[in-house]
Amino acid sequence: MSATSTTAPTRGGYRRSPLRRLRSLPLYLAGIAVLLFSVFPVYWMVATAFKPVGEIFTRDQTFFPQAPTLEHFDRVLNGQLIPGVNFWQFLGNSLVVTLGAVGMGAFLSLLAAMAVARFRFKLRTAFIILLLVIQMVPMEAMIISIFINFRQLSDATGAQLLGNLSGLLIVYTAVSLPITILMLRGFVVAVPKELEEAAAIDGASGWTIFWRILMPLVAPGLVAASIFAFITAWNEFIVALTFLGRSTDGYTLPLTLSYYFGRFGTEWGPIMAASTLLTIPVMIFFLFVQRRMVSGLTMGAVKG
Repeated sequence: MSATSTTAPTRGGYRRSPLRRLRSLPLYLAGIAVLLFSVFPVYWMVATAFKPVGEIFTRDQTFFPQAPTLEHFDRVLNGQLIPGVNFWQFLGNSLVVTLGAVGMGAFLSLLAAMAVARFRFKLRTAFIILLLVIQMVPMEAMIISIFINFRQLSDATGAQLLGNLSGLLIVYTAVSLPITILMLRGFVVAVPKELEEAAAIDGASGWTIFWRILMPLVAPGLVAASIFAFITAWNEFIVALTFLGRSTDGYTLPLTLSYYFGRFGTEWGPIMAASTLLTIPVMIFFLFVQRRMVSGLTMGAVKG
């Protein structure tokens, strides 16, 4: 009878030796350090939002609120801190602009990605390189030229693109297009052309092929690309402040934080409470798309 091994099988077919585990210990410690470094500011923001004023400004700071309170959240949500600042109106503005930019950006980027991946035309390579170059230019460097173009376009056509959410929606959609087009191009290339050709032979129209065959296969890529568009539109401050100007009725949530600086002194409690509320929709969005997000990012890295 042959001797059986006492070593339990593992995924790799063998158990890692204590020496190899010891060698991996610095990597684990480095990972934990990076995690703590990234999470601690978020934790401190949330903890400060629940601290009363006396604990915020004391020299003996504590990691946990000694007397937790919802006072700061109540002042932000009910507009008790600054008259005329309606948190719920600003939340609605942010949702309209963000979801609109995500939806329009996903649709337009998918069409552009199909054109780049499926068709051969002049300056195709130059177009792809141009998308990469645009990603290297910060949005702040283009904001003046975009503002001037929008103002001239408004004067020429009579369309109100400044001072309201429509112009901001167009800017956010345009800003998200380069990265989403490049991401979705890899997913479209990965879809075999034979599937589309077989559907065409069976009599399917181009629109049917697009919705019934191509769309389900590139859906993970759309989710992954939408995340970048969502983050860009939801957290953006400079463009929103420039394009909306004094039109406070159209302000988005990031602009709400500017009310708590300088006018009546810096209100750190409401600032942290508003910042905490600002992160909740992002967390909810990630909870809904996390599964497709992982598969989308992984599939996009296979072929492009």
